[in-house]
Amino acid sequence: MASQLIRVLVQLRDLILKGEFAPGERLAEIPIAQKLGASRTPIRLAFSSLEQEGLLEPSPTGGYLIKRFTPREIADAIAVRGHLEGMAARLVAEHGPTSQLLTFLKDCLKEGDRILNKRTLNYDDSACYIEMNDRFHQLIVNGAENAALARAIELNNRLPYAAPSATMPMQQASGEEGREWLRHAHRQHLSLVQAMEHREGTRAQGLAEEHVQIARMNMRYAFERPDAFMPAFKLVADAVN
Repeated sequence: MASQLIRVLVQLRDLILKGEFAPGERLAEIPIAQKLGASRTPIRLAFSSLEQEGLLEPSPTGGYLIKRFTPREIADAIAVRGHLEGMAARLVAEHGPTSQLLTFLKDCLKEGDRILNKRTLNYDDSACYIEMNDRFHQLIVNGAENAALARAIELNNRLPYAAPSATMPMQQASGEEGREWLRHAHRQHLSLVQAMEHREGTRAQGLAEEHVQIARMNMRYAFERPDAFMPAFKLVADAVN
């Protein structure tokens, strides 16, 4: 069920980012299940996950609505995540990561290497990378051992496109430009782990803050070339212009 859920989540997020649904449009379990060839249970769970990511909101008549948001809201949420995750990385480095945390983080790096060494990425590969990426970021948050910080990150991740994987370039990952963005992000993961392992707090914080630049680049690219990347962003831009 877990792998099917991630696959459905990736597919549904992809459709939203590509502008398959208009802002304010209602989504219901049965039509989406038929569209994706999946059962209703993973669809229901995917809806819940996308609500937490800020892409959907509950409909008063049942189901979910495509959430309306502005480019400023996206940029602000990404910026806040960078500062919060930077603090988490600094705390991990200053406290010294446990051997178990380092093992888990390096397992994530190996999983990312395995996926990105493939010639092309399909939805299953994308799902695996997203799952790994989310796990990597959550390990750092947990490793900081700061409950207030963890709550702040959780709340911020519920804003549109604020979650770590929400603006990853999976929609164009089969193209070389998208693949290079993923490789760059993964190299940043490696540098971040090394900084925490060497207890370099300031460097770890800077790397974590810089890491969200990938999301910012994706957003800028989307607004500049909406037809080539994320037409959903064009709807946002049109709505505020």
